[in-house]
Amino acid sequence: MRLKLTTTSIGFSKPKILFLIAGFLSLALSVGLWFSGSKDQGIFVGLWVPAIHSLGTLVLTDDRRD
Repeated sequence: MRLKLTTTSIGFSKPKILFLIAGFLSLALSVGLWFSGSKDQGIFVGLWVPAIHSLGTLVLTDDRRD
């Protein structure tokens, strides 16, 4: 018996990529601030990550009602 594996490609649109990059940059900035000694600012910037991703979900979700 032969098993055929197919690969799937996950396509990301440009707006989705921009939100992902913004979230990643926020995370990187947060970690950088934390380890440079600015722990309060690092925590504050770290809270941006879920906010950016939530905004991206809100903006990119197509909510059409019939």
